[in-house]
Amino acid sequence: MRFDIEEIKKAVNAKFDGEKEGSFEISTDTRTIKKGDLYLPLKGVTFDGENFCDKALKAGAAGCFYTKEKPCEFAIKVDDTLTAYLNIANFARRKYNPKVIGVTGSSGKTTTKEMIYSVVSEKFKTHKTFSNHNNEIGFCQTVLSMPEDTEVLIVEMGMRGLGEIELITKFAEPDFAVITNVGSAHIGRLGSFDNIAKAKCEITSKLKETLIAHDCERVRKFANFDGEKIFYSINDVQILEKRSGYSKFIYKGKEYELNVEGDYNIENSLSAIEIAYKLGMSYDEIRCGLLAYKPIEKRWEVESIKGFNVINDSYNANPESMKASVSTFLELYSNPVVVLGDMGELGDNEVEYHREVGRYIGQKFKNGLFLTVGHLAACIADELVKFGLNVKSFENNIETSRYILDNLNAGSTIFLKASRSMKFEEIIENLKK
Repeated sequence: MRFDIEEIKKAVNAKFDGEKEGSFEISTDTRTIKKGDLYLPLKGVTFDGENFCDKALKAGAAGCFYTKEKPCEFAIKVDDTLTAYLNIANFARRKYNPKVIGVTGSSGKTTTKEMIYSVVSEKFKTHKTFSNHNNEIGFCQTVLSMPEDTEVLIVEMGMRGLGEIELITKFAEPDFAVITNVGSAHIGRLGSFDNIAKAKCEITSKLKETLIAHDCERVRKFANFDGEKIFYSINDVQILEKRSGYSKFIYKGKEYELNVEGDYNIENSLSAIEIAYKLGMSYDEIRCGLLAYKPIEKRWEVESIKGFNVINDSYNANPESMKASVSTFLELYSNPVVVLGDMGELGDNEVEYHREVGRYIGQKFKNGLFLTVGHLAACIADELVKFGLNVKSFENNIETSRYILDNLNAGSTIFLKASRSMKFEEIIENLKK
């Protein structure tokens, strides 16, 4: 996306040294910067992009933003480069004026974003957050990479503390907002479920039209929004059929299908349905869009390896998502092998949260082999053993991989679930080797 000098001046309200004709793209990375771009140096705890202005100029940058020493003849002085980046993104959001959908939640937000995209793109030119680039920098990248004819922009909003979603929302100015749920993800940082709900509900601070949210008492309590609110839950659904790789259900009198399994996927799809109707889409368009949805990498990713059927759902994990995905797996697959790893960022009660998962699974299921990896996941194993389940515990991915190769029969279906920090992709690579 390109901007001329007058647009940049209007966006950042900053002092300009030097003038250049033409239009410019904004780049924050000297490794990918192109000739004629404007370099905007971002800063973090351990880095300062202003130290690389010389490198950007040598790579062909037309000029630089700066906060300290003027780096070149054509330079733009700002108080804070991240704020400048956000203001430029907001300028673009207003200039091209797509319908903006903000998506947040403790879990399921990336899946929900992808489902909404799959549905809405049946009718509209749609752009979305790439992967899980859901912080304030990712928001700017999303807006500035959208085609100028974008009609609907889907922005995933993540957070690690209070105030972060409010910041993104301030510059995104969403027309519609989706809150997928309020769970224990990041409870170690935020301290309580109420604080998590408050943080998620910050998405309503600049909301224009409609909040679409999982029906949760805390969301109802903390969503400070006077506009339209639509609440949904799996309890609003009549499930007609569910099997491996397929779900059929009725929601508000209409039948829909998904080429994925799991009640939680059905629940996530309800927000996509509601958004689509708010945008004026037809039932047939919505039905086709849901059928076209496919999970992205490490989200229920199915692969055949050495005669094993491996389902990788290890993109991330918290107690709620682990309970839901393991339940779906055990309900639908024969010869099940469940590999569970540590869940991160659960705070002082992390041991109890892991034990809670073990108790939940042990009370509900009596089949399957369970392999746990890591010292926290061993707490899941301790609870599973109490219910008489077959459990093996390992310290690392290499030990786990060796056990699978040496002891399991071809035809077993293996399910992987853990936080990203556990690097369960190593198990898959070890099995392939």
